Amino acid sequence: MLTRIFSILSWVGIALLLLATVLKLRPEALNASWAPYANYPFWAGIVLVLLYAISQWREIAAYFRSRNARYGAIASASVLIVLGILVAVNYVSTRQNKRWDLTTNKQYTLSEQTVKLLKGLDAPVKFLVFDREDQFDRFRSRLNEYGYQSSKVSVEYVDPDKKPVEAKQYNVETYGTVVVSYKGRNERVTSDSEQDLTNGLIKVLNPQTHKVYFLAGHGEKDTASSDRGGYSAIADALKKDNYQIDKLILAQTNEIPMDASEIVIAGPHTDLLDAETMLLREYLNKGGKVLLMLDPPENLKQPTAMPNITGLLKDWGVTATNSVVVDVSGRTSVATVPVAGPPYPSHPITDRFQLITMFPLVRAMTPITENTTKPAQSFIQTAQRSWAETNLGSLETPNALSPETDKGDIAGPVSIAVAVSMPAPNAPDAKAASNTDKSAEEKKPETRLAAIGDSDFAANAYLGIEGNKDLFMNTVNWLAQQENLIAIRPKEASDRRVTLTAGRAIAVFWLSIVAIPAAVFVTGVYTWWRRR
Repeated sequence: MLTRIFSILSWVGIALLLLATVLKLRPEALNASWAPYANYPFWAGIVLVLLYAISQWREIAAYFRSRNARYGAIASASVLIVLGILVAVNYVSTRQNKRWDLTTNKQYTLSEQTVKLLKGLDAPVKFLVFDREDQFDRFRSRLNEYGYQSSKVSVEYVDPDKKPVEAKQYNVETYGTVVVSYKGRNERVTSDSEQDLTNGLIKVLNPQTHKVYFLAGHGEKDTASSDRGGYSAIADALKKDNYQIDKLILAQTNEIPMDASEIVIAGPHTDLLDAETMLLREYLNKGGKVLLMLDPPENLKQPTAMPNITGLLKDWGVTATNSVVVDVSGRTSVATVPVAGPPYPSHPITDRFQLITMFPLVRAMTPITENTTKPAQSFIQTAQRSWAETNLGSLETPNALSPETDKGDIAGPVSIAVAVSMPAPNAPDAKAASNTDKSAEEKKPETRLAAIGDSDFAANAYLGIEGNKDLFMNTVNWLAQQENLIAIRPKEASDRRVTLTAGRAIAVFWLSIVAIPAAVFVTGVYTWWRRR
């Protein structure tokens, strides 16, 4: 009789627990006057179920001593262990992101430059994506990587149709616009590519625009030319790094502009005038920055003398030898097109630079180490099996080339690029500097010069070779004292299209429409016949 009463009480307890659950899930169904008593059914149900369990303690104890109970305990423990492993794996995965990029040019892996910029953030950066909700996913993969590299990066997705006020606030006019916001500065990007997003980040991090003047009037490379020998591609790359580009004809202006961050002399065919050389010499003495790329002579038998250019380089500890580097290491099919690196000589321009560079027809540029106060340092060298040929006439008979032919030849590895960095000898008074430059008193003007024995490596025809573009950009950034931009840049997606000829198209048709279905049919008939 007592057992039956406890059994009834257990069912009443279960009913009270169900009622308490319903009241918790649907509190609006309860009258306001009864709200304070909502927890009573729960506790009453717990008490009744416990009373029933106490009344059945003998049966419960006997069950746990049985074989089924032991098997159940083992099964329960196994389930708990598996659940624990799953919870631990999910916990670790939320804090550790590991992905494998199997694309040819690592299209989905952030470049060294992007990672370097993100790691160096000193304040929060916000990416606001303005697009339709069904288009957000094309930005998530890329921007999630940005957020993974730095805790200072945040991303917000905004539908301009639902939040027009916010879109108007940031002057967003088109779908797919990303606003990069940093310290109150905003930059708009209309692309989801890493190259464009990182360029937008560079512009908000470095709001000061640097102006690069390309010297003209001596047959130098033209930044507006899209020909093979033009510099239009490298000019576009400079603009993406927040540089302004302009031409400078010193013979006409007779002065170097005050806003010049640096001057590039790219492959002059004739020598500088005396007045131009004097202006450049004064510019360097006051803390100027110059990149001089001097090609080997066009006429190998009668090389054109350029005493002003070579004399300017010599003043700063660089010797522009009258030579052509020959490389017989076998890395290229043409001996006069040497390949450099890696490894490169230790220098900030080539720090952790692991890409090869190619220089079509380059002369040796060597640092002067004796009787000079200029700390010139080589930052590009050719391979061991190379030399600088000083007997230029012998280049017309490549089979007879040998490093022992002339005593004046320079044995490899040959230095083809030299950099100089030192405090400006005639630095202007810091108090007279522009009031807009708040760091003028903190930074002492520094003269920087880089001399490379070839200008064609940065031309349109050769800019796509491995590290040529990054080497030129790193050199410009080092000259402008923008060391945070010295790194490997984002690569553009390569063209991986498959072009089918008529014959290949016919072969694909017969293979997919005829051969494979026929093989499946024959296999099925054979299997059916065997079973019969």
